[in-house]
Amino acid sequence: MTRIVHISDLHFGRDDATLIAPLHEAIATAKPDLVVVSGDMTQRARRAQFRAARAFLDRLPAPWLCVPGNHDVPLYNLAARLLWPYAGYKRHISRCLRPEFRTDGVLVQSLNTAWPFAWQRGHLRRRHLQEVCKNFGAFKGARILVAHHPFQQSPETKKELMPNAETALHELADSGVDAILTGHLHRWYAEPFVARTGGSILQVHVGTGLSTRLRGQENDFAILDIEERQCTVTRMIAGSDGQFRQDMTRQFSFDER
Repeated sequence: MTRIVHISDLHFGRDDATLIAPLHEAIATAKPDLVVVSGDMTQRARRAQFRAARAFLDRLPAPWLCVPGNHDVPLYNLAARLLWPYAGYKRHISRCLRPEFRTDGVLVQSLNTAWPFAWQRGHLRRRHLQEVCKNFGAFKGARILVAHHPFQQSPETKKELMPNAETALHELADSGVDAILTGHLHRWYAEPFVARTGGSILQVHVGTGLSTRLRGQENDFAILDIEERQCTVTRMIAGSDGQFRQDMTRQFSFDER
């Protein structure tokens, strides 16, 4: 079995500092093989915020895989946003914007969907998508994709969906992807995609692990237990005492295609 902890949208600079220690404790208790962070480590891509984010990552009890979010690109410094948008992220978090994690049974790949030319709306880079699909197609185990921006969202969501997201979803389905882990919306969602992808792909949006920018839901994160073609998803939420506890657990099959 491979256990993945999925956290997102920590937004250092707008974080609830009282949740940092409980979140670390809950992740340590879960004993994951990998911690996935699906973007927005910072609120405004400032050096102090990146340093705080890196300190958080350095205290994680397992290997971690992180991708940039739109908040990890400068907003008000136009020159920095257009000329060197990922400089702070590369300096403090990782020089690799599309990391991967591989075991005999699980392949986790990622896409950088942050786009400096559109502040909030994400963007899919064609060449990177093709590389991901090629690698997934050649892998025989569970295939997991990580990105900041979702590939599908409910009609009432005010944020704009990435251009060509549905087309990309079909290509990912053809490559055999089993699950896509995202953030951005600050809302929990763990269900198969409803788009006509030719099969069932699990989408897991976690909310925000630490931020005070809640959207009517609790601070949360997910635990994914992957064993062969089965995936158990557990939602962990912060209670009124600030401690993270199990909220719900659901089981999914990657073979329902």
